[in-house]
Amino acid sequence: MATDLIIMLEDRPGELAKVGKALGDAGVNIDGLSGVTVAGMGEIHVLVEDSAAAQNALEGAGIQVKAENDVLILDVEDKPGTLGEVAGKLGEAGVNLNLAYLATDTRLVLGADDLETARKVLNV
Repeated sequence: MATDLIIMLEDRPGELAKVGKALGDAGVNIDGLSGVTVAGMGEIHVLVEDSAAAQNALEGAGIQVKAENDVLILDVEDKPGTLGEVAGKLGEAGVNLNLAYLATDTRLVLGADDLETARKVLNV
């Protein structure tokens, strides 16, 4: 089962490369990635299958993992309206999304305040 790790990095050249190198050297594949910078810091979300190995590799490289989150991962079709359809179903069920990004193989990664209800609504 894949896990979303949140990593905080300084907004400067080479920081993301350290993440990639640490995970790559440990044999941990990155299944999805999202990142933004605000006020000099980057918040990076990394989707991995083996969160323990990923955390050990990152922390061994001096990179702090801020949080680990269970997420919902959906295989989706790459066509207009897919996100609206999925998010609409969850919204109608009262599920609030707090994370969304695309991963490899056209998979949608979602974090929500109620993953159990989200799974039931989306039949996953």
